[in-house]
Amino acid sequence: MPLNRRELLCAATGAFPAILHGRSDRPNILWILAEDLGPQLHCYGYPIVETPNLDQFASEGARFAAAFTTAPVCSASRSAFNTGVYQTATGTHNHRSHREDGYQLPNGVALVSERLRKQGYFTANILEVAPGVRGSGKTDFNFTAPKPFDGTHWRERKPGQPFYAQINFTETHKGPAFVEARKQSKVVDPKSVPLPPYYADDPVIRDEFANYLDTVNLLDRKVGVLLAELKRDGLLDDTIIFFMGDNGRCLLRGKQWLYDAGIHVPMMLRWPGVVKPGTVRKDPVLSLDMTATTVRAAGLPLPTLFHGRPLYGDRAKPRDHIVAARDRCDMTVDRIRCVRDERYKYIRNLMPERPYTQHNEYIETQYPTLNAMKRLHAEHKLNATQELFMQPRKLAIEFYDTKTDPHEVNNLAGDSRHASTVKRMAQQLDTWTKEAHDRGGEPGHE
Repeated sequence: MPLNRRELLCAATGAFPAILHGRSDRPNILWILAEDLGPQLHCYGYPIVETPNLDQFASEGARFAAAFTTAPVCSASRSAFNTGVYQTATGTHNHRSHREDGYQLPNGVALVSERLRKQGYFTANILEVAPGVRGSGKTDFNFTAPKPFDGTHWRERKPGQPFYAQINFTETHKGPAFVEARKQSKVVDPKSVPLPPYYADDPVIRDEFANYLDTVNLLDRKVGVLLAELKRDGLLDDTIIFFMGDNGRCLLRGKQWLYDAGIHVPMMLRWPGVVKPGTVRKDPVLSLDMTATTVRAAGLPLPTLFHGRPLYGDRAKPRDHIVAARDRCDMTVDRIRCVRDERYKYIRNLMPERPYTQHNEYIETQYPTLNAMKRLHAEHKLNATQELFMQPRKLAIEFYDTKTDPHEVNNLAGDSRHASTVKRMAQQLDTWTKEAHDRGGEPGHE
């Protein structure tokens, strides 16, 4: 049941915090975070996966069809949505930076867990859920955070104390779970995978994509166990629950890139008494909006320096576009910015001389598709669309109509029919660069 803009504004007039089963004081809040997960879920219209638990979860609350992260890689994205401030404004935009130099967040910026702790919440980064089901305990911040959480389970809190918890699932991140996922009784047939047009139809590529989808099915099962534990403790309907991917899928041209495959993620919210079951919102939303909604639900005002917007309540304001940023990833130096609205995507490559395939150890060792594409490129077996990612340099500007071109392969930047839209989105990016204090090009922050 999609909501139009007028209905969204009407829904935004509710007061905070919500009443959950008669409680209006500081509701419990849980973030379920999946690593490297795009919207490849059955409830998002992806038919060849089986995600009954997440489908049920979506039916009990809101599903955000156009949710995006601020960065296409975990540490930058997490440094942003755990504070509600763009990573580019806090100097935390380079992947896995500031690990040993004691870097501090700017004045006025703090972890959401720290803000809620001061509000009386017990904060937890959940580890053990049930035998064979664990959270990773991942934080991955690009700044110093000596004690971001109080414990590792909501059960450790004091009687009557509200909790704010995260659980970080690694199933869809490259690693042991890709092996575990192949041990399930039912796995995805590589021949059934609908490949995007920028991939060659090669057995290696099909196998990697199918394996990723296997991990999505595995993730769903483990989320189901978590929700069952919450229900067993009598907390399911007393807890505001978000589910979100920390960045897009861990496949070539996804993670680390500003195409939708790298920043478009599933986001769902279960909030009894506030969010109508079965709601589908199509307005663009940002990962930081999860943070803003959490802060307001806990009864706190939004900080002065804050880029998230509450999704519901008296401070809600629907977006008409989002901005995302990619900077250094591992050893690969690059700087890219994008603007995305309900239909169009504007990408500015600030280092166009650097190819898409410049050296990145993680991608070269973890993504079999890259080596397959390189081999087929050398053998002159790629078509024009598949060759786009193999070019020796990037175009300075890319512009896509995601309605007619969801895979972002037909660059319309030079099409006169779109000149006014390109100009408008370029101006939106310029405005954001100034107002959000993008530090990506500053000396010492390149």
